[in-house]
Amino acid sequence: MSQFICTELFTDIDGVAKFRTIPEPLDAANPQVLLSKVLPATGLQFRHSPVGFRSKFHCSPKPQWVFILSGVMEIGLQDGSSKLFKAGEHFLSSDTLPEGATFDAKQHGHWSAQVGDQPLVTLFIKQ
Repeated sequence: MSQFICTELFTDIDGVAKFRTIPEPLDAANPQVLLSKVLPATGLQFRHSPVGFRSKFHCSPKPQWVFILSGVMEIGLQDGSSKLFKAGEHFLSSDTLPEGATFDAKQHGHWSAQVGDQPLVTLFIKQ
């Protein structure tokens, strides 16, 4: 069985956003193609971020897939680490605020930024 490997940005049990790698089995297949199961989606949204864009720390409002259509996106975490995502790459952003928590910009969430000399264009697919 083959699998599709995805990076997930998630909220750990300590309430802090972290990265992890998750496999998605490609077992809904036929001899010509390998497919994952059908994943839920409720809508999609495009975003254009100009050169120089950088957000403040925030949590994802609800889980969403983020696909980089053009440019480069950097995601930064509270521990100072960051990860770059280039055109053609994607990640699952599921670092939602823990139930019952009040957002604290020194503990929760991540920041995102456009990197380089090309605007960032992303596609969000909401779960």
